Amino acid sequence: MRTSKPIAALLSFAACTALVALAAFRDHTGNAASKSEAHACAPVSKPCVFRTFLGLEPFDTSRVTFDNTLVEASIRNGLNWIIQAQQRDGGWGSGSHYKQDLRDPHAVPSDPASTALTAMSLLRTGEKPFEGKYAASLQKAVKYLLAAVNNSPTQQSNITQLTNTQPQTKLGRNIDVILTAQFFSNALHNLDGNNELKEPIEKALAICIDKIQRGQDRDGGWKDGGWAPVLQSALANNALESAKDMGMRVDEKVLERSRVYQKSNYDVKTQSPATDKAAGVLLYSVSSSARASAKEARIAKDSIEYAKKTGKLDAKAKVTEDNLVKAGFSRADAQKYSTAYEIQGAASMRAQDKDVISGFGSNGGEEFLSYLMTGESLVIGGGNDWKSWYEKMSGRLVQIQNNDGSWNGHHCITSPVFCTATCLLILSIDKDIDFLIKIK
Repeated sequence: MRTSKPIAALLSFAACTALVALAAFRDHTGNAASKSEAHACAPVSKPCVFRTFLGLEPFDTSRVTFDNTLVEASIRNGLNWIIQAQQRDGGWGSGSHYKQDLRDPHAVPSDPASTALTAMSLLRTGEKPFEGKYAASLQKAVKYLLAAVNNSPTQQSNITQLTNTQPQTKLGRNIDVILTAQFFSNALHNLDGNNELKEPIEKALAICIDKIQRGQDRDGGWKDGGWAPVLQSALANNALESAKDMGMRVDEKVLERSRVYQKSNYDVKTQSPATDKAAGVLLYSVSSSARASAKEARIAKDSIEYAKKTGKLDAKAKVTEDNLVKAGFSRADAQKYSTAYEIQGAASMRAQDKDVISGFGSNGGEEFLSYLMTGESLVIGGGNDWKSWYEKMSGRLVQIQNNDGSWNGHHCITSPVFCTATCLLILSIDKDIDFLIKIK
């Protein structure tokens, strides 16, 4: 059963500010809030995204904290925009890297990466998504992605003939097959066992897994990584983990090399991430390391807790290599899982620091994607740290949402389709906890 409880811990917004902020949103019918609401109090301005981009106005979210009502309104408006942005072929597109100023979602071709990411946002935000309000849009997206996979030559590493799309240029040439595999795993999690889509999705997912595994580089990362290779490698790792969780056959050696590669990008002792494969941006590196280490970190934490309950360890025992050995791990596995635990914890905390959150200096699709990986890492890692992260991040995202319900980037991945889908995934992260922490 999907977890759909709202975040009760979000702090209340002052009544005056709430009325003004609500006036900036449009409801699902597209009607603006009433003038009486808009002028009930003195106006509270959003940061100017142009001035923020130029560094003339800091992006400060400490002034405003949003409550759950505003978050849900933000999600609703974003979904309304994204549904209208779907193309006739069932897909969504981000457009070319060479035309980053083109923001019309219907003026660009559909691409699998953007379609998969957007479809994932519909899965996460909908109750029984294949039966509810967005079922028709999801069905069309599935058909588009199935065709892309099934029509791709066996030896071809990607599933599209499109090149130089915004996601490919910044996240890696093969990001389409990686995000499509992730969507298929998420879709299987939401499908009834008798659904007619189950078998074709499983077959297509197997094809994606094969293509992803063949694209792994010798160092454990993934080839043709684009501007920030660490992001594509982290997403490939996530896709393979999710496929394995859904019962698909995944090469354990490929997964192990991937996890080792991600761990190598963060030195726990010096608290220093490697940024040479992250375009020199701390945010991309630490969020990737945190996300890719999260499942092993959760296994380590849960194993220690179980050992405490069964009397193998003292009630105050912490996650260490020696304690994992006492809990029943081999020395080699204890070292591996304790390292993952340390990296996930340190990288997750580092990813929330103000200097890291600034990313490239302004918001692009890569920043939004990195925020998403940080949040998912915190959820998978367990505990309540993700809730405080969510409070800050939801305020940040609601504050910069466009009046039409979309979000867009100011550099690199500027596409409103890509950015809106990613922001919706962040804002609805609490609705997908059971799938995120699923571990096999």
